[in-house]
Amino acid sequence: MLIFASVAETAAKLTVPGWHWGLLIGWFAFLLILDLVVFHKEDHEPSMRESITQTIVWVSLGIALGFVIWAAYGGQASAEYFSGFAIEKSLSIDNVFVWSIILTYFKVPGKYQHRVLFWGVFGALLFRALFIFAGVAVLERFEIALFFLVILLLITGYKVFRGGSEEFDPETSGMIKWLKKIIPVSHHLHGHALFTHENGKRVATMLFVALCAIEITDIFFAIDSVPAILAVARDPFIVFASNAAAILGLRALYFVFHGMKDKFWLLNRGLGIILVGVGIKMLISPTEIFGFHWFGIHTSIAISLTFILSILTMSITASFYLPEPGKSDVAKK
Repeated sequence: MLIFASVAETAAKLTVPGWHWGLLIGWFAFLLILDLVVFHKEDHEPSMRESITQTIVWVSLGIALGFVIWAAYGGQASAEYFSGFAIEKSLSIDNVFVWSIILTYFKVPGKYQHRVLFWGVFGALLFRALFIFAGVAVLERFEIALFFLVILLLITGYKVFRGGSEEFDPETSGMIKWLKKIIPVSHHLHGHALFTHENGKRVATMLFVALCAIEITDIFFAIDSVPAILAVARDPFIVFASNAAAILGLRALYFVFHGMKDKFWLLNRGLGIILVGVGIKMLISPTEIFGFHWFGIHTSIAISLTFILSILTMSITASFYLPEPGKSDVAKK
């Protein structure tokens, strides 16, 4: 059912005690430490079975947190959490493909990739927290920011639909060239160390350069995903919880999807449609802009969540049954 209201007016507004924030952050920190110290204490390349099992566990933990939020703050807050979780998880699939390009370019052995991605995820959580609190604050104070975010989502959605993420090329990336200029780099591996000493001088290893590349690219992904989540939720607690819960499982998801990008050739189309969809949702939701009456059309959280999951499921499923244009002809030859 459609109602006339803005996202800001209908979104859950929580009064979150400080100790709830402490529990949430402590829970995520505990999971990170448990994953690194217990399950990946020894460097090894996870098998497909191990990665799928871990992905199921991470997704289950994310879903369980949604029910905890439901018990503590009600159905509206829980529905917004699940919508944000689904959006971030969906968009993060494209993220792991870029990680694959970076780690392959730097020739990072499979047994060390989890260590690099651990610190990459840790940094991503910090950057996302900054983007979330800044985004919420800006939207509450400056109406014009809504249009900038909408334009950003629509442009990004179009680029992703056209396969924009494939444009990243480490060999021509100015970002990586800049990193190598300002950081003394060893061109040899030194186990999973990020820094080492050569000729009496402290230098960064290629693992550290790969980590920097992952962190910087994640900032650009955050610019896409955070506005998308702000289209369905505005409370910082809900947005951060859903974002962090989705990001924590990316390392396991990476090893599942690594090398499988060609099999999901329609995924970018689906992600592009999702971004454009949430951009339109954000655009038409306000009832008033600069004193003028606006559309005031708000789609319910149930409709938003159904739309996201349906598009994602259809794009992945269709990738298995529909031949990619051009490649089927090559296969026949």
